[in-house]
Amino acid sequence: MLTDIKIAYFLAIRMLRRSSKTGTILTIFIISMVFTNMIFLSSVIGGSIELMNEQTVDYYISNIIIKPKEDIRYIDNSSSLVSKVTRIPGVAHASPRFELGASLNHKSNEIALPVIAFYPDDEKLVTKIHETMKEGHFLTREDRGQIIIGNYIAGNVDESKDFFESLGGVKTGDSITVSFVNGVTRDYRIKGIFQTKSYQTDYKAFISWNEMENVLGYPLDQSNEILVKTKTGTTEKEVKKTMLSYGIQEEVKTWKEQAGGLFDESIESFQIINDITLIVSLIIAIVVLFIIIMIKTLHNKREIGVLKAIGIDEDIIIQSYVIQTLIIGILGITIGFCIIQTLIAYFLAYPIVFPDGNVSLYVETGIMIESAILLLIASIIAGYLPASRIAKEEILTAMRG
Repeated sequence: MLTDIKIAYFLAIRMLRRSSKTGTILTIFIISMVFTNMIFLSSVIGGSIELMNEQTVDYYISNIIIKPKEDIRYIDNSSSLVSKVTRIPGVAHASPRFELGASLNHKSNEIALPVIAFYPDDEKLVTKIHETMKEGHFLTREDRGQIIIGNYIAGNVDESKDFFESLGGVKTGDSITVSFVNGVTRDYRIKGIFQTKSYQTDYKAFISWNEMENVLGYPLDQSNEILVKTKTGTTEKEVKKTMLSYGIQEEVKTWKEQAGGLFDESIESFQIINDITLIVSLIIAIVVLFIIIMIKTLHNKREIGVLKAIGIDEDIIIQSYVIQTLIIGILGITIGFCIIQTLIAYFLAYPIVFPDGNVSLYVETGIMIESAILLLIASIIAGYLPASRIAKEEILTAMRG
């Protein structure tokens, strides 16, 4: 068996050396492009998913979110709960939020959405919204009569450029009228506009907790949700389990659980696109290698007949062509790997700009190994089929060419 493989390897190297150098190099290049294509799209999809994950944690939910129990509107005594949560092992900080329905007006533009109140100093420790100020400044605890809004709320003067209903291109320093559902109407100066590039966050408006108490007319110790930042080195599941063991009665969810439905649908759609691309790439690889090996076997038909005449088994001849395609496949994959690493470095420096954020390539080692194995299997199939057809012909038929 080992001797047969050595003979097949010798014949494969001999045939590759005698074949057209240009054709062989071109084939290797095609395989490298196929491998690059298989990895590139999945890495873009992986980068998009990674971006969504980062945006969810950094700007939308943080690591863990606490909500009222089912059929209860608010978390009562939220200050006590926040104090309790921050003492739980694995928790870095917690920030309560309270929202009140309102309509925002500027000139002829009006949009309805809840206005959210938080403690600015606490919010800075659980989200990174304060790092994304497009213009103006983030809120402070003492702010009165001031509001910060997301980029999609601010909008554009040209409404055709807006994704959602907006205030028509307001800027920092402009005054807007906010009518709350409790009947209170206030004029607010826009202190800043943030742009996280997250659809969920950039369509929000925030005021300070003290300002919300002023709107309500009483001290506020309720919240709609509490965002929890976990410490580095811990997992959300572990911290959630610890929180529940400490007697937290409210609904506790990790960011993945809270955003699960939305992301599951997106990931499923991305996966379908990726699978189609993978199948097409493999078909291209099989067809290209099949044609090349078929042409090569037809060209070497007489030589195959001579090899059989001198006693070389047909299985060894078939193995020699399979080894040729494997060598071509391995070289193509190696070059493709180098191309992928170059692309990763390039897009890390110059990310792909999408409306919902800048995407860099995110390549999982498992996917790269899986793609390489699939491509090698495709190479074996492409080498075996034409070679077995010619090698099984009668000696005299093969020698006639």
